Amino acid sequence: MKVQSAHDVSSDANPVKDLSDTAWENLRVALRDRFGETAYRRWLEPMTGSVACDDAGNPAVTLTLPTRFMRDWVEAHYGDTVRSLWGQIAGQGSAKDSVTFTVMSPLTKAAQTKTAIDHAATSPIAPLAAMSRPADIASPSTSGFNCDLSADLDPRFTFDNFVVGKPNELAYAAARRVADTENPAFNPLFLYGGVGLGKTHLMHAIAWHIRTNYPHRRVIYMSAEKFMYQFVRALRFKDTVAFKEQFRSVDVLMIDDVQFIGGKDTTQEEFFHTFNALVDRNRQVIISADKSPQDLDRMEERLRSRLGWGLVADLHPVNYELRLGILHAKGEKLGCPVPDKVMEFLAHKIASNVRELEGALNRIVAHAQLVGRTISLEMTQEVLADMLRVAERRITIDEIQKKVAEHYNVRVADMHSARRSRAVARPRQVAMYLAKQLTPRSLPEIGRKFGGRDHTTVIHAVKKIEELSAYDASFREDVELLRRLLQN
Repeated sequence: MKVQSAHDVSSDANPVKDLSDTAWENLRVALRDRFGETAYRRWLEPMTGSVACDDAGNPAVTLTLPTRFMRDWVEAHYGDTVRSLWGQIAGQGSAKDSVTFTVMSPLTKAAQTKTAIDHAATSPIAPLAAMSRPADIASPSTSGFNCDLSADLDPRFTFDNFVVGKPNELAYAAARRVADTENPAFNPLFLYGGVGLGKTHLMHAIAWHIRTNYPHRRVIYMSAEKFMYQFVRALRFKDTVAFKEQFRSVDVLMIDDVQFIGGKDTTQEEFFHTFNALVDRNRQVIISADKSPQDLDRMEERLRSRLGWGLVADLHPVNYELRLGILHAKGEKLGCPVPDKVMEFLAHKIASNVRELEGALNRIVAHAQLVGRTISLEMTQEVLADMLRVAERRITIDEIQKKVAEHYNVRVADMHSARRSRAVARPRQVAMYLAKQLTPRSLPEIGRKFGGRDHTTVIHAVKKIEELSAYDASFREDVELLRRLLQN
C-alpha cells in the first residue's frame, strides 16, 4: 500500500506535519497481520492513500483503488478494520469519519492509457517494435480493468485497425454491435476461427471500445488458461467466494481461447456456473475459440450447448483481396513506401494467416530501414527466402490423399467413396487426420474433400487415429512415417 503526501494530493489541504512514514508502515503491517498475505496482496496492496488535516486538525485519509468493484469490496469487507487500525495508529479512537474510500476516476484512467499509447506510438522505430511483439503498454493497474485479473490490451488491436472483408464481415459486425450496446444483443457472442485470422484482434477491439466509450462498465478480459489458473489459486487458498464475486459482478466477461479448459472438469463446472450467473443478470459474455462450440473436444455437452446460445460467428481464411487490403493498411501504418508489385507478390505467396503476412511485411520494411536498401521484388524474395520456401511447400489435401492411398495400396477414389470396409475406412481416417494436422483447412473443408462428408466424421476420424496411436506403437510409427514423407 502506497501513500502520497498531502502536498501531492491537493495544494489546498493542510499537511500532517507530525505524521511520519512509520505510521503508514505500521498500518500496512497491521493489515497484513490481520488478514494474511493472500488477502492483503489481492485487495489492500493496490491502494494508494493521501493524508491531510481536516478542519479540526485531525489526520484525514483518502484511500483510492483502481476499480469501483475493488473499492466496494474493500470498504464492505475491510473498511471497519482499516478505520479501527488507523484510529489506533493516529490516536483518534475509531476514526470512523477520518478514512474514506474512493475509486480512480475514468478520466484519470483514460488519460493514463492515452499517455501510454502516445508514448508507444512516438518512440523510436515504434512501428517496427509494435509489429514484432505484443505490446505491454496498457498494464492492468492503469487500464481500468480489475488489476488482479484482466490481461494487457494491445493498442494496435482496435476496430479502426481491423481490415474487413467477406471472410470476417459477420464477426466484425457482431463485435461492433456488442461493443456499442449496454444491453446484450447476442449472449454469448462466440467468435471462432483458425490461427491468425483475427479473433484476438476483435476481442481486444471490443475491450478498447467499451473502455473508451463506456468507462463505467466493468470488464474482465483474459485467456481461458488464466481463468483456470485463478480458479485453481482460489481453491488452493480457500478464497473461492472472492473469486466468484470478482467474476460474477462484472458487466462484460471476455474469455479468449476457451478450448483450453477442455478436459478440466472442475474449471468447466465453475465456468458453467459463472456463465449462467452473468447471462441471468443480462451481463455480456464474449468467447473465442479455434472451433465452433459443438466441435470443442472434451467439453461438457451442457457447456457446449450454452456457448451456442447466442451468436456464433466464424472467421474464415482470408482471401487474396482481403490479404492485399491488410498489407496496404499495415504498410500505411509503417510509414514506409512498399511497391504495389511487392504487396501483390506477398498476398499471392503467403496465404496461411494474417500473422505470417504481417510478419513478412515487417521483415522487409525492417530490412529496408536498417540496412538502407530499396524495397523491390528481388529484395523481397531474398529477405523472405525461408518463408517463401515453406509457403511454396504447403501441403494440400489432394497430396495427402495420394500419398496415403499409395502407402496402403488403395485407390485415391476410395478416399471419396462411401465404402466402409476397414481396408478403405482406416486409410481414409489416416488421411483425414493428417489433413487436420498438416493443413490450415477447417473441418468442414476437409470433410468436403473426402466425398462431401460432414465435419463430425472428420472429428471422429481424428479421435480414432489418436486413440490407435496411443496404444499401438506400430500404427503410430506408420502415421509418423507418412507425416515425414509429406513434410520432406
